[in-house]
Amino acid sequence: MECACFSLPKFNELYLKLKRHIEISGKSKSTLSNYTRCLATMALHFNCSPEELDEEQVLDYLQHLKTQSNTPSSSYFKHTVYGLRFAYKVLGIAGKRVFLPSLKLPKKLPVVLSHREIKQLLNAPQLLKHRLVLAMLYGCGLRRFELLNIKLPDIDLDRRMLHIREGKGRKDRYVPIGEHLSRGLRTYIESEKPYLWLFNGKNSQGELQQFSETGVQWIIRQTVKRTDITKHVTSHVLRHTYATHLLEMGLDIMSLKELLGHTDIRSTLVYLHIAQMGRERVFCPLDRLYKTVK
Repeated sequence: MECACFSLPKFNELYLKLKRHIEISGKSKSTLSNYTRCLATMALHFNCSPEELDEEQVLDYLQHLKTQSNTPSSSYFKHTVYGLRFAYKVLGIAGKRVFLPSLKLPKKLPVVLSHREIKQLLNAPQLLKHRLVLAMLYGCGLRRFELLNIKLPDIDLDRRMLHIREGKGRKDRYVPIGEHLSRGLRTYIESEKPYLWLFNGKNSQGELQQFSETGVQWIIRQTVKRTDITKHVTSHVLRHTYATHLLEMGLDIMSLKELLGHTDIRSTLVYLHIAQMGRERVFCPLDRLYKTVK
């Protein structure tokens, strides 16, 4: 990104316009990062800013992304298309948005851990801080950036509630932390005495700072190695598991929507496809077949 801004003045101008628009509109920093990272790679590929490219050049590049095996990830193509649409909108180039492909995203169901796997995961860390990072992600259904942004005044141990400030869409919400988490948080705060944020890290000079996303990823990765879990576990998998387990334990879908901080109920309804609930739990017919044979 920095290379494109330094070597291509017109791309630097585009970046500043996108940054201003995103900050004014209240979109997340990750949106800016994803869009500009992909657009910067495109700019360096052609040695010019994306708005200077004609339709054929853009389509050739998108075909290049689709056919190259070394494309960074499946979401990279999506962010490139969305980034171009956003750039054309900010620049007022309505005509160029027309030829961009419409994206049909795969409808994948989320990975969910079992009760046994969650217990195993929470028991594996040796440090209380690491155990609490995992317990907060699962026990409160937090997004990773929401976990990192928790400050000490956001935790009400008497009411056993957590105030999540400016979640996705800059929405505040409250979620219960319950008895077990309250007890663990009280012990952690009294012994570790965290400063400002609930979870602190240290910079290269040894100074306290906000805990990092890579730190959370490291905790999850190292903890999973200490278990026999074979599923790919991320912070969002723990959020998916929180939602699914709550449904299976009897929580209604509208209450779950509010706890997750979803704007659209359709985002919450996906969990109905994976939760084992209803008048009778789903089952494999083989179990019933061989049970009757016996």
